[in-house]
Amino acid sequence: MPHRYLPHTPEDIRKMLAAVGAPDVDALFEAVPRELRVRAGLDLPDGMSEHDLKAHLLDLAAKVALPEAEAMFLGGGAYNHFQPGVVDFVISRSEFYTSYTPYQPEISQGTLQAIFEYQTLICQLTEMEASNASLYDGASGLAEALLLARRVNKRPRMLLARSLHPDYRAVARTYLSGSDGEILEIPFTKAGTVDLAWLEKSLAAGVSAVAVQSPNFFGCVEDLARLSKLVHQAGALLISACTEPVSYGALHGPGALGADVAVGDGQSLGLPPSYGGPWFGFFATHAQFVRQMPGRLVGQTRDASGRRGYVLTLATREQHIRREKATSNICTNQSLCALAGAAFLATLGKKGLAELARLNLAKAEYAKQRIRREAGLTFPFSAPTFNEFVVDVKGEPERALARLKDEGILGGIALGRWYPDLSNAILVCVTEMNTKGAIERLARGFKP
Repeated sequence: MPHRYLPHTPEDIRKMLAAVGAPDVDALFEAVPRELRVRAGLDLPDGMSEHDLKAHLLDLAAKVALPEAEAMFLGGGAYNHFQPGVVDFVISRSEFYTSYTPYQPEISQGTLQAIFEYQTLICQLTEMEASNASLYDGASGLAEALLLARRVNKRPRMLLARSLHPDYRAVARTYLSGSDGEILEIPFTKAGTVDLAWLEKSLAAGVSAVAVQSPNFFGCVEDLARLSKLVHQAGALLISACTEPVSYGALHGPGALGADVAVGDGQSLGLPPSYGGPWFGFFATHAQFVRQMPGRLVGQTRDASGRRGYVLTLATREQHIRREKATSNICTNQSLCALAGAAFLATLGKKGLAELARLNLAKAEYAKQRIRREAGLTFPFSAPTFNEFVVDVKGEPERALARLKDEGILGGIALGRWYPDLSNAILVCVTEMNTKGAIERLARGFKP
């Protein structure tokens, strides 16, 4: 037959309506208000065979000119990194691809072991003592970390760095909107980092937690060690967020610098940007807060015969324990995406991740030099950066980005959308995927 996908015939529809006791298809939509139902016919072309449809879609796709991977300089939370082939091979195995941890999880030893290995690698990456089985994303991880701090010290006020990813801040405000807590934003300095003087004046007994991002949304590296000292002197918790965990190959993990909780997105660990997801969120903390973590935690044990086994050690969601007193209503974890992150980290190892981080850092610094030399542009922030940095284009960023796009380059993200005081600035990201030639084309394209 020319079709592999078959529509319902009128006879199929008649039988199904009879089975459910409905007189016609319209009766199935009675719950939808009549004024909201579309009565006009849809303007669709005639049906096609699968072969013709595929050819039509390929023809449409050919009309869209997409920049090569080497000419993509977008960052801001989604990064253009290389995904080793072994990652797709591992997550495509049927044992993982179709698996789901059942409500008697100990019978699913392979899934539990994979999660346990992921947790171990996240602890090594962040230099923390405990990790959960992953969360939906870094933004919800930040919100859960703030709720953890509220449970620990019972204080109402939260301080969030304005240099945190705007989406992270928005999600945190949504999570906390139903509580009696207060959220204040910490301004950033001309260096592009948290204003420590403002923070020191604002820290008081009522502050529950301080949340920062490092490298922050501008790519600037925060002084977490100094921040932790200030925050802990006030009896608050320090939460460190990160959208680019590859940076931990060059920087100390937040646990080693005094952070109490480390959260973030794991997209750059073996996952493509994928138009914004799905990815996974990591959440790690110290052992003293382990019972306040959201989600699940898998542990290792031995059975009565001495054989190694894996168990669901903690599950703090409301369906499992204490109902309304549960720590979180997180129902699952991004197992397949987290497995990709574990496969990526295990493939690179400690030395490989450090080498990848150095390559990102070196290419970003080379891009800065070329942009300064070729286009004469400046950088508004003076703090050290990782693979992202802000460029002042001395005009309308949209015009500069459009000019670059005409040359087949995705040049970055205009910051005025979130930061009116940076209305002339563009956030540029350089990774290992950007070649020397593409970086030089970017620099020349920035010329006014």
